[in-house]
Amino acid sequence: MIDRTRLAELLDRERDLFRRRNPRSAAAYAQAREHLFGGVPMTWMNKAAAGFPLYLAEARGARVTDVDGNEYVDLCLGDTGAMAGHSPEPTVQAVSEQFGRRGGATVMMPTEDAAWVGGELARRFGLPYWSFSLTATDANRWAIRLARAVTGRPKILVYSYCYHGSVDEVLLVVDPDGEQVSREGNVGAPVDPTVTTRVVEFNDLEALERELAHGDVAVVLMEPALTNIGIVLPEPGYLRGVRELTRAHGTLLINDETHTFSAGPGGCTRAWDLDPDIVTIGKAIGGGIPTGAYGLSGEVAARVEAMPGLDLVDVGGVGGTLAGNALSVAAMRATLEQVLTDEAFTRMIELATRFTEGVQAVIDEHRLPWSVTQLGARSEYRFASPAPRNGGQSNAVADPDLEDYLHIYLANRGVLLTPFHNMALMCPATTAADVDRHHEVFAGAVRDLVG
Repeated sequence: MIDRTRLAELLDRERDLFRRRNPRSAAAYAQAREHLFGGVPMTWMNKAAAGFPLYLAEARGARVTDVDGNEYVDLCLGDTGAMAGHSPEPTVQAVSEQFGRRGGATVMMPTEDAAWVGGELARRFGLPYWSFSLTATDANRWAIRLARAVTGRPKILVYSYCYHGSVDEVLLVVDPDGEQVSREGNVGAPVDPTVTTRVVEFNDLEALERELAHGDVAVVLMEPALTNIGIVLPEPGYLRGVRELTRAHGTLLINDETHTFSAGPGGCTRAWDLDPDIVTIGKAIGGGIPTGAYGLSGEVAARVEAMPGLDLVDVGGVGGTLAGNALSVAAMRATLEQVLTDEAFTRMIELATRFTEGVQAVIDEHRLPWSVTQLGARSEYRFASPAPRNGGQSNAVADPDLEDYLHIYLANRGVLLTPFHNMALMCPATTAADVDRHHEVFAGAVRDLVG
């Protein structure tokens, strides 16, 4: 239904408008290229539909302002890193208190906040023992090591087009011929990931059982719903089947809730009554301060502690000097205790439902072959209907030009989506008016596109 010539013309128009609206961002990017690799502080920031990134001036709550003075409704929220909103006041106060009045961020001593955070994570996710990292990537790395240690097995299993950060073992997919291959663009892999990992498509219990039957998989690392290839929800009974198969084959199960935390105050694990052996999480729980954590079931913790010779203190490959530092733990406590509360999630999910229903109304009005999927406080539209049921299908329906057009069109009119896909996230500061503003602009973008 999309006239590709018309789309190309609109994309050129919106990119031109973006350049004219953002001269200071363009100039800052040009200057940064003199000394920053790729011209940005982190290379993923080059995922910019208009050719250069917007430069931040201020961010508060659900709003950001760029260096050209343009204000935006922020539905990106740091790709969940700012799920609590930008600089939530309780987190700001806690960080200021710890780093300013009390003093100290990295002193290699625990604080009493850590035990409170561990107890709160246990309440939310149901696993009793917790340890901290600075990123979910590290939480996943360390959880994988523990799983290999206690099972004595060498391999892990992941899902095609999953997202678990930059963990080496997860960067592989199932190709169109059904073969397990390294993911395209995998940078400097230390070994072929098919040596360390098995991969299957989401929502395929038969494939999972086939791969677990080899008897060499220590742990299945999964998001309860895929998120970074577009939201792909589990089909009825699928997650129960995963748990039954992993137990039958003596394989542990990790729920990575870093993105699926949007499902509620205890992520999908609590919202869907799941029973993993390990939970990993990062980004959102620190209110914007770098944090991560992993939780262990009582059984797994006991198995780890009973193993002689494991070095969990010095050079065993689990831990980091900055992990669990006083500043990040203070941020976690304030964020979980006062910002991302059970009540806040209720409001955030209601707004995401409003977002989803509004997008669906536009899709229906124009009879577009698109879909929109919600995961708690998170919602995302895809250029396929019905919605994809696994990562391979989701990857196959990607439309980079159409995504770029919508991202730039919205940005030019004061609405930001996640750069990597069409994800919108609600935070405690998001309002119904913010959601309605997105619908107004989104409807205009679609009208311009389809005529």
